[in-house]
Amino acid sequence: MKKVGLGLLVIILSIPMWSIGQETVDQAMMLKIREEGLQRSKIMDIAFNLTDKNGSRLTNSEGYMRAANYAKETLGGWGLENAMIDAWGEFGKGWDLEKMYLAMTAPYYKPLLAFPKTWTSGTKGLKKGTLLVIALKDSASLQAYKGQLKGKLIIIDQLDAYKHSFKADAVRYTDDELLKMAAATPQGGGGRPQTTDTAQMRRMRDQFARSGGGTAMRTSNLLKAMAKEEGAIGMVTTGVRNHDGTIFAQGGGAYKGTDPENFLDMALGIEDYNTLLRIAKSGTTVSMEADVKAKFQDKDLQGYNVIAEIPGTDPLLKDEVVMIGAHLDSWQTGTGSTDNAAGSSVMMEAMRILKAIGVQPKRTIRIGLWSGEEQGLLGSRGYVKKTFMDESGKPNAAHQKFSGYYNIDNGTGKIRGIYLQGNADCASIFSSWFTPFSDLGANTVTISNTGGTDHQAFDGVGLPGFQFIQDPIEYNTRTHHSNMDVYDHLIEDDLKQMATIIAAFTYNTAQRDAKLPRKAK
Repeated sequence: MKKVGLGLLVIILSIPMWSIGQETVDQAMMLKIREEGLQRSKIMDIAFNLTDKNGSRLTNSEGYMRAANYAKETLGGWGLENAMIDAWGEFGKGWDLEKMYLAMTAPYYKPLLAFPKTWTSGTKGLKKGTLLVIALKDSASLQAYKGQLKGKLIIIDQLDAYKHSFKADAVRYTDDELLKMAAATPQGGGGRPQTTDTAQMRRMRDQFARSGGGTAMRTSNLLKAMAKEEGAIGMVTTGVRNHDGTIFAQGGGAYKGTDPENFLDMALGIEDYNTLLRIAKSGTTVSMEADVKAKFQDKDLQGYNVIAEIPGTDPLLKDEVVMIGAHLDSWQTGTGSTDNAAGSSVMMEAMRILKAIGVQPKRTIRIGLWSGEEQGLLGSRGYVKKTFMDESGKPNAAHQKFSGYYNIDNGTGKIRGIYLQGNADCASIFSSWFTPFSDLGANTVTISNTGGTDHQAFDGVGLPGFQFIQDPIEYNTRTHHSNMDVYDHLIEDDLKQMATIIAAFTYNTAQRDAKLPRKAK
């Protein structure tokens, strides 16, 4: 801890109640929250149970339901009330990987690290075949391969050069970067705030690709349809980010209850992919073996969130609600540790902290762990729709009694501040709430928007919804949606800091005389 931070902390905590502007902060309670969150944390045990213990958590998979049941039982065991696995609407089929084997057997034996994309079919036992190189230019070019696909493993003739990494994967925000965020202004002096989240465009591209958009994607889908019809074994694909043992793999196609199983598509590292392609293009026969088993769950198509709460105690304010949340679902390659067991663990730990120190909040404090975030914020949007909107899609009474929602979904990096989503009236409030934690590196408040995660479900219907600024660490470079998204990439001290600050923000929101202000329409 820096000496200047410690000195500031001593001064602040010597005053039981202090205020900045109109905000009063209970410093004795802030100290209790800090002690419980930083000295008696259970965060890594929670994270272990959500990741190593239960595996990946694709929505509606067995892994997701294992983790959801753990979360519900654990929250209830801490004394939270109304802990439930709550249906939000129809999602589609679950998918679990039960076996994965892929190898080149000639001209020599080479085991291959590969991950099937979700909602793709298996091989129905061990299959042997040769590699077929396809020059995928456009739909017309596919006609040259008609009748040649039976018993083949397909590889696309696209050799992307390996690119060395000259920058560190893990970084933290610099002081200058944080100052620029704090200095941001609405574009044009008063319009829509700037978006600073570098992950937003990436997530939009991910969703676009999963939806089958673009000429290249449509051509690829035509190839898969032809390969499935002719009896091909499967195909291997890669991307320039799949290097140095890290493989990014997501969805392999549609997942609704009436959708057929998708053609087997296995993601490889670029080094293995290029090896196979170079050998095959040299005129050498490449023999392959594959044994993939996938399990589909199509009996219950409903999507489920985990909900629990600490009921409010004030006779006039107990029906008002403060929410915290994070998405519980993940993709299939790792155990979804930074995306987003980190956020789910932090939010569960924040609730544990509040219960452990005996908080009796004025307003009800509720946690939501969402499913279907990776498919478009489906779980949080489903919950918001059924809870805060009437049948005609207009705000209901619960909407009027809602104070605010806080979200975490940018990896394991500690909190450095908060995005206001254009809600300027919350700036001074949040600044005062950060003051007891400035020694922990959190004090930046930016007017900017950030996108791509579940606070948008609330913000989109006029409810105050916020995402925190987090140090990026290696989120966008190494762990996000990859096989490296595992427990060992979590940073314990950062997670403790996050949970402590979330608990404090939640408590302060629950105790304010008034609800958080809403954005001007």
